[in-house]
Amino acid sequence: MSKKHPVIAVTGSSGAGTTTVKRAFEHIFRRENISAAVVEGDSFHGLNRVEFKEAVKKAEAVGNNHFSHFGPEANHFDKIEELFKSYGKNGKGKKRFYIHSDEEADFHNRRLGTQLSAGEFTPWEEVPAGTDLLFYEGLHGLVSHGKIDVAKYVDLGVGVVPVVNLEWIQKIHRDAAERGYSAEVIVDTIMRRMPDYVNYITPQFSRTHVNFQRVPTVDTSNPFIARDIPTPDESLVIIRFSEPRGVDFPYLINMIPNSFMSRANTLVVPGGKMGYSMELILGPMIEDMIAAKKKA
Repeated sequence: MSKKHPVIAVTGSSGAGTTTVKRAFEHIFRRENISAAVVEGDSFHGLNRVEFKEAVKKAEAVGNNHFSHFGPEANHFDKIEELFKSYGKNGKGKKRFYIHSDEEADFHNRRLGTQLSAGEFTPWEEVPAGTDLLFYEGLHGLVSHGKIDVAKYVDLGVGVVPVVNLEWIQKIHRDAAERGYSAEVIVDTIMRRMPDYVNYITPQFSRTHVNFQRVPTVDTSNPFIARDIPTPDESLVIIRFSEPRGVDFPYLINMIPNSFMSRANTLVVPGGKMGYSMELILGPMIEDMIAAKKKA
């Protein structure tokens, strides 16, 4: 961890809703005039789109039906740790971009003078100089594997953890709408990822400083036939603090209508207040972080 060059990691699996948290952080950064080096978790995949599909086929040919984007074989966990460690030490490090679409390919090709396509990576480059902090959003912000312990270099870890049925519903609807995948293909992907989900995704949420878990208040018992995603107003958000001392729960309950404490370290808020709650909770944490940075 570093006071001079803090690292923030937002982690959650595919379809978990980390974008909501990212937006809350963007609002805080803009309001507090904070310059952040933004890093996307997808950029640390070890295989491009074509290579990954080939690797899945090879794994299946030898009886491994669980090769996935969640596991160490398909990711550079070591490079995430290296970046966090390096940035914490001197505010420097290497990052790159995974190109999701043709529009992103056009942008990066103009920026870099390359001829890259969707599904490929840009070359590694230095993070911008003189930033106030590093902000990572992706799958493995607090991952641990063997001698690799990414969480050791994270100053603020935030988990985005919908209950698993809701997570699956969000993924099914997103992949069908945005990527044109059939329900069968999406279910196969969920099943293939399950061992890596258990071993590499869920353990991270015991290492976070704050977790935001959306819980639907409607029936999601069979996520594979759900016709729509439960709305925020059909949900509650469970907010768990790893260290509740110093958290002003009376203030938060007063500021967030219909919120309450369910445990000494847990606040429950209406789903529609998730973004607002994030800014109320995370804003002071980041302000303290920047104040400590200036003193250091």
